[in-house]
Amino acid sequence: MFVTPAVLLILAFLVFPALWTIYLGLTDYRLTGLAAADPQLVGLDNYRQALDEEGLSNSLWLTLQYVLGSAVIGQAVLGFTIAWLLRDRRGLLRRLVEALVLLAWILPSSVIAFLWIALLDGDDGTLNALLGTAGTSWLLEHPMASIIVFNIWRGTAFSMMLYAAALGNVPPSHLESARLAGASGWQQLRDVVFPRIRGHVLTNLLLISLWTFNDFTPFLLTGGGPEDRTELMPVFIYRTAVFSGELGFGAAISVLMLLINLVIALVYVRLLRQRKDTNDTKQGASI
Repeated sequence: MFVTPAVLLILAFLVFPALWTIYLGLTDYRLTGLAAADPQLVGLDNYRQALDEEGLSNSLWLTLQYVLGSAVIGQAVLGFTIAWLLRDRRGLLRRLVEALVLLAWILPSSVIAFLWIALLDGDDGTLNALLGTAGTSWLLEHPMASIIVFNIWRGTAFSMMLYAAALGNVPPSHLESARLAGASGWQQLRDVVFPRIRGHVLTNLLLISLWTFNDFTPFLLTGGGPEDRTELMPVFIYRTAVFSGELGFGAAISVLMLLINLVIALVYVRLLRQRKDTNDTKQGASI
């Protein structure tokens, strides 16, 4: 009885939409025309078409670049760096830095998207005024780099908070012992800090990778352009299902995207399980 409300919510907002999407992926359902009034089952034809679609392979490659650049490298590294530098700080400086980083994360996506459009505008953009590069249209000349930097700035707060909590579990005495033994800063991180927070690192990478893989916000900046150079998979699905009206085909691509997410999640879960098994083995040996 206690879990029934939660189960009903999961069924209503997760399970049913997922099953409905899988069903739509097996039909020729469209927004307009005869297929909208009387959709027919087409089996796996949509999936065969999707696998042969050049636009899908291009959007998948762009999405992987986006995830690797902005989440795996950008947010994870910058979040840890900020948490590490602020670990012993107290007072106004720490509160100010944390507030600024968190502000970028909690503001609505539509608001920060328009702020970045103003920042990167080619004519009167703030960035061009600061750098003295008047006329440089960043969203047209460097679209992928622009949305990667944008997502790093927007999403670093989560990694910072998770790593800050993880670093709080590292005994200061261990770091002090390593320092007295002559270990450099990098050696302290490698031999003392990272082994103790490896689980937090993998959890952070799992979450931010999945969130970034499914991120639709770059569409507000570039609309998928120019020339489809920022057409990530969520944008490709949106264009296919809504702009082109091919809801059945778009649903099939969504299912493929779900399978890719599952593969990413399984890889991280396997790494976490290996870490747990290794720790259990070490504990058993010590006993």
